[in-house]
Amino acid sequence: MKKLFGIAFITVLFDQLIKNGLLFFMNYGQSITIIKNFFNITLIGNTGAAFSILSSNTILLIIISVVVLNVLYFFFIKGKTLTDFEQVSYGLLVGGIMGNLIDRVLRMQVVDYLDFNIFGYNFPVFNLADIVIVISMILIVIQIIKGDKNEVSSKSK
Repeated sequence: MKKLFGIAFITVLFDQLIKNGLLFFMNYGQSITIIKNFFNITLIGNTGAAFSILSSNTILLIIISVVVLNVLYFFFIKGKTLTDFEQVSYGLLVGGIMGNLIDRVLRMQVVDYLDFNIFGYNFPVFNLADIVIVISMILIVIQIIKGDKNEVSSKSK
């Protein structure tokens, strides 16, 4: 369990350090080209969730984040013996949710800054917390699929 909370803590720490560093050195709307026509650091405030859905519903998004964190803890973490893989997966998920939740509570918006343009498509700007949430969900899906295969193979024996 220490691994899970350590990963969550480190994720939140890095997420908030990056966001606060960028806020110190940049203004909202400012963009710095890192790789021309591919990658920029563009500082924006996002009042919504992924792809700006539920924009300007910050209080609802705060409530949803708190509910999800509680469901994760009480139904998937508390009292369970988790594998290292599960601890990493849940640690990243908790850390990512908390990183964006801190923004919503303190700033009433999420600080986004990673701006990619791939083959002419300018992806919505996102942040480290978003990345770890996506990675954690991929890991959880892998664990579910792997678990289902293990259950099928053990039932057939």
